[in-house]
Amino acid sequence: MGIINGIFDPNADGTLHLPLSDDLRRGKVRVKATVEAVDPLGEFGSESLRGFGALKGKIRIMPDFDEPLDDFKDYQG
Repeated sequence: MGIINGIFDPNADGTLHLPLSDDLRRGKVRVKATVEAVDPLGEFGSESLRGFGALKGKIRIMPDFDEPLDDFKDYQG
């Protein structure tokens, strides 16, 4: 038995797809569900700040990021 707790985006046809662990993928599965609307702004105040990759394309690393810093010249060999 496992518990799935999450916020899922419904497909265009109104269906939801639940991720199942390997042991639940064999045979039939009983599902008990509570469906309720969620605040579209989410916990952090922006819908776009959910999950891994939420800031993709918003953070840049400058080309000289790995270059030695002048402040540490005295300490470098």
